Amino acid sequence: MILAERISDAQNSHDSIFLPTYARLDPQSLLDYYRQRRNVRFFAVPDADETRRDKIDAILNNRFEFNGESFDLPEPIDWLTNPSQDVEWHILLHKFYHAVGLGMAFTETGDQRYFDKWMALTMSWIEQTPLGFIAADVTGRRVQNWIYAYYYFIAETPQSRCYPLFHLKLVESIAAQVNYLRANLTPARNHRTLELYAILLAGVVFPELTDAKSWVEFALPEIARNMQTDLLTDGVQCELSTDYHHLVLKNYLCVRRLTKLNGIEVPLSMDEQLIKALEFSMYVHKPDGIVPSLSDGDARNFLDLLNQGYELYGRQDMRYVATQGKHGTPPEKRSVYFADSGYSIVRSGWGKGANNFTDEQYLILDCGPLGAGNHGHLDCLNFELAAFGRSLIVDPGRYTYSEAGETNWRVKFRSTAYHNTVLIDGKNQTRYEPRVIKEASRHAHGSVRHKISGPAPAFEMRAFATKSRFDFLHGIARSHEYDAVHERRLFFAFGEYWICCDTLTSPTKHNYDLLFHLSEQARDQVEIKRERGTLSLGSPNLIIAQEDRFESLDFSVEAGYVSYRYGDKHSAPIVRLSQQGCNVEFQTVLFPYRDRAPNIRIREIPVTAAGGATGNASAFCIAIGSGEFSTTDYCFYSGDDSRCWRFGQYEFRGTYLLLRKDAYGEIVSVHANEGAHLSEIGQISRGSLR
Repeated sequence: MILAERISDAQNSHDSIFLPTYARLDPQSLLDYYRQRRNVRFFAVPDADETRRDKIDAILNNRFEFNGESFDLPEPIDWLTNPSQDVEWHILLHKFYHAVGLGMAFTETGDQRYFDKWMALTMSWIEQTPLGFIAADVTGRRVQNWIYAYYYFIAETPQSRCYPLFHLKLVESIAAQVNYLRANLTPARNHRTLELYAILLAGVVFPELTDAKSWVEFALPEIARNMQTDLLTDGVQCELSTDYHHLVLKNYLCVRRLTKLNGIEVPLSMDEQLIKALEFSMYVHKPDGIVPSLSDGDARNFLDLLNQGYELYGRQDMRYVATQGKHGTPPEKRSVYFADSGYSIVRSGWGKGANNFTDEQYLILDCGPLGAGNHGHLDCLNFELAAFGRSLIVDPGRYTYSEAGETNWRVKFRSTAYHNTVLIDGKNQTRYEPRVIKEASRHAHGSVRHKISGPAPAFEMRAFATKSRFDFLHGIARSHEYDAVHERRLFFAFGEYWICCDTLTSPTKHNYDLLFHLSEQARDQVEIKRERGTLSLGSPNLIIAQEDRFESLDFSVEAGYVSYRYGDKHSAPIVRLSQQGCNVEFQTVLFPYRDRAPNIRIREIPVTAAGGATGNASAFCIAIGSGEFSTTDYCFYSGDDSRCWRFGQYEFRGTYLLLRKDAYGEIVSVHANEGAHLSEIGQISRGSLR
């Protein structure tokens, strides 16, 4: 049966869902009313990838592409059958992002084929699909996308050719789905947020419906309550995924924009929390405008959300980051620590010095909890590093949620081994085991999925210090899966390069693997040099160097992958540096460079405590030569600031020290912890350092 015949057979039942004034209208008059009304203001929020014109044009021929997989579906579509092994493919089909793309294409071209396809797909879904199919959040996203499509097809194109009875069935279905949502909300977190926004959006856009007022009165205070539990006090979303933080933030900003457009008051706390969430977004964006994908999610650009922050709250620093330094004023802080989520973010500057905005250096360290829900990766003390417009050491991302196939890629990408931290005895930091699904939702009853089945590591951010051209971070991870303790100290040295000091302590012997995942640009580009006591691994725009301890340090460059989008992965190298023992240290120089790689030499310096005793302290020097420029930097760290330590020609009391000498042996810069004391042996004391 063709679409027009199917629609003509639909019953006119709208008197049950509309207020009396509108229930008396016949379907044509009702459609005319909605095309002409101007008392409701709303907007569409397209997904850039899912509304690409090539994908939308393929849908005209029933070819659907999601997550890199394409299928030719029958006409009409069998909505209840998934052609893919990945349930996420079926979820995207039911979320109807493509309906928004069809609306955009129709608005731009006037081609009626896009309109007809929208009506056909929507009508066949209504005819076949029970309420709540797959999961409530899928319903929430579909309601949003149907209303966004409505914006293009009906609200913005009043002369379009639409079947009045189809329009009626569409509104009836939206009302039914919203009432289902209200009765079946996800208990918490990002799914609940998008579901509540769908309820609010429907109530604002269709005030003529009998239930519309109650939807708004229910959803708005629930959204405010959800923000209280969803966002930590530092502004970061509680699932601790950098990508999901922004997906949630997008929904909250939609709520705020919609209420502002329609003169609806919101609690003051909503604006206060939104500003904090936007501030995290402002800092977490890399200089190239991409948010790194720590834990589940994609690596992508959310600068448009910062621009919304500027428009809502007049924040010139958000405008500055949104425009990558072209307009506005730089953020107040260069480096920042978000204490509740455990994220530390360091950058060399905001494009006002020697580097332009996109060339600044950037590092994000994760020393925090696993996160609520099931999106956290097993990656305590993992970091990502970028410089000169490129991501150099990267978090490999998530790739997939599917566990189908010969290789369980979901487990692989989530594992400790697929992050830039220390792998101990090949184990995950947190126990992660297969479990049988007891209640069917996204996954069928009886299917097996890996779940977190043990406590996450105890974490501690021991120190976060930031000064001009210097930063120091000290994080500690104590896993419950083994008795070794991992301490990571990161120095940002003189605004130029990074020193990563990893200390592993244990009463028993272990295999320790220090891992650095490089970007796909480094594939087949890693050069290895072993000379003058230094092991140096060079990749595009980055040198990784350690002292070459032949007797105890093994290394390899292995094949790996990085993923920036769901279902899409790229070959990329993994640098593995390995030692065995009870207590070991890795002292690694990470030196980003723009054009010419520097020569780097590393040498350990023996450390003794006063009286000749040894202790838990380390020192080494780093000789750097680049053209006519050469320096020697001295790095020291200790777990005990009560002792007076001796190394080389220096005596030092404190927990960390970074000292630079020029080519003539003159000290030109010193950084140390508050209250530290440095002197040269046999020389006049330099006194306390600040």
